[in-house]
Parts: sequence; C-alpha cells; structure tokens
Amino acid sequence: MNEGRIDYIEFHADNLLAVKRFYAAAFGWKFTDYGPGYCAFEDGRLTGGFTTAPGPRSGSPLVIIYSEALEAMKEKVIAAGGKISKDIFSFPGGRRFHFVGACGNELAVWSDR
Repeated sequence: MNEGRIDYIEFHADNLLAVKRFYAAAFGWKFTDYGPGYCAFEDGRLTGGFTTAPGPRSGSPLVIIYSEALEAMKEKVIAAGGKISKDIFSFPGGRRFHFVGACGNELAVWSDR
C-alpha cells in the first residue's frame, strides 16, 4: 500500500537545460519533457519534476539522496557544477553532505557506510 508515502517531488527551476545537465551528470537521472516549462525526472525509484512556473522557493523540504560511496558522489556533484553548502559530517546512523545544484535547490546526499 502506498497511501501516505512520498510519491513525487517538484522543484522550481529557472533553467531546465541546466537542471537536466546537472542531475544527469551527477546522479544519472532520466528526464521527460512536458512542454517548455516542465520536465519530469526519474532516478530509478522515485519520480518528480522541475517547473519554471512561479512558486515558493523558501521553506522547501530537504530532499536526501542515498549513496554507498559518499566521497565519490561528492566529487561527482562538484564535477557536475554543484556547490557544496555543508561538507561531509557525521550524524547518528551515517554521514552526509549538502549541496546546491542547478537553479539554487539545496539537496543532501547520505550514506550509512
């Protein structure tokens, strides 16, 4: 049963081409365009979208991506043009870092390894 589970995440984006380039290079995400102002993404498990429509930017949830190789993923994020906003740190259950990707969305990557 999927009732009450996160099913889709939508982000604002000023530049869909930059968003698609960044997330494809850093994480291998696939995209489907739905007109000039919207594209959907899939990471192999979760789906979501990026829209150029006006909307709220602050107060967004922090989306956290899992990686078995945290340091290697950090390097991929940087190579794709991401900016590290909080370097790798430990917390109960694992480690993570935060980054700002294309169009200013902040996300995090965590690992239990």
